[in-house]
Amino acid sequence: MDIDWGWIGDHTGTLRDHALIHVRLALLPVLFGLLISLPAGVACRRWRWLYPPLLTVSNLLYAIPSLALFMVFIQYTGLSQSTVMIPLTLYSLSVLIPNVVDGLGSVSEPVRQAATAMGFGPLRRLLRVELPIAVPIVIAGVRVAAVSSISLVAIGQLVGQGGLGYDIIRGYQLQFQTQIVAASVLIVVLALVTDAILVTVQRLLTPWARARGTS
Repeated sequence: MDIDWGWIGDHTGTLRDHALIHVRLALLPVLFGLLISLPAGVACRRWRWLYPPLLTVSNLLYAIPSLALFMVFIQYTGLSQSTVMIPLTLYSLSVLIPNVVDGLGSVSEPVRQAATAMGFGPLRRLLRVELPIAVPIVIAGVRVAAVSSISLVAIGQLVGQGGLGYDIIRGYQLQFQTQIVAASVLIVVLALVTDAILVTVQRLLTPWARARGTS
């Protein structure tokens, strides 16, 4: 396969702009999904009967092909970024909600009782004790959701909003392999960089884990 490095050099700015759009379309839905999943996970831990139907609904949504879901939303949101971001937000819930529930479930009952004995109310105990302990499991879910979202955004170009997906489809239309390869490599790089950043965030949020590992 011959790569036209001159074309890549001439289009560095365009590829950068498409990559920034790609990141925004991919990561905002993960953020929105996390904002939904945190209170949903807390509610599922509080009312256990809520978890099975909520998990079933999120898994059913994830089972719908992305292009089909884009076509459903295009009737309401048109050819806009919302047509891509809303389905990706729904997809992220199938990963994030179970991880939030499992993360909160990893907090042992003696730890909860100790926090209560120290005068922590339910909200303070959640924010100061339970969520910090749940961070590794929650971040693990965010990593999966983020990488999945970065890969799925490219399909959004079929409804006019795809970031680097534009270069993949345009390269296919022109039978120009360089454009396809350049966009594909950038998508992989974005996924790797995002994953590395999330690992760093996890380490910053769990300094006790680093101290334990060092000792």
